[in-house]
Amino acid sequence: MKYILASASPRRRELLSQIIKNFEVVPATAEEKVNLAMFPEKMACALAEHKCDEVFESHADATVIGCDTVVFFEGEILGKPKNRSDAAATLKRLSGRTHYVITGVCVRNKYKKLIDFDKTEVKFNVLSDEFIKIYTDGGSPLDKAGSYGIQDGGIVKEYFGSYTNVVGLPVTLVRKMINEVRE
Repeated sequence: MKYILASASPRRRELLSQIIKNFEVVPATAEEKVNLAMFPEKMACALAEHKCDEVFESHADATVIGCDTVVFFEGEILGKPKNRSDAAATLKRLSGRTHYVITGVCVRNKYKKLIDFDKTEVKFNVLSDEFIKIYTDGGSPLDKAGSYGIQDGGIVKEYFGSYTNVVGLPVTLVRKMINEVRE
């Protein structure tokens, strides 16, 4: 079976390699259309499905895996920051507080299409202005939903749920879905 990851994320690629040894990376290119009227779980799933379907159109002989991660805080979806000052403002808002990370997953082949999500509760440490400046100046938060990576030290105090979900690919869920589409 041929597998394709519909994402350019190096973190997703690394996590998927824990499940599947050989796969191709074919990033979806269509613009992500965010519908803020949707519940965040539904939106993450819709975005993952959109990416998966786009890549599947030109690779119908493969099993395609699409993911999308959103950060949900106080009724608002926090996407990737526009720039360093936007990242700093997001980190300041999340400092010492709790939010949710939701990753939608779509796994599709010519026989089946499955859509699901994983949700993790994340509590931040209290972040000083100096820490936020050093972190944002380093550039790490600029390509991440919520302006941070759980794998970057000093940010997350604790989490409840899947660590790999927060990184961007919930390994246990994806493994289960891949096994289900094989049946």
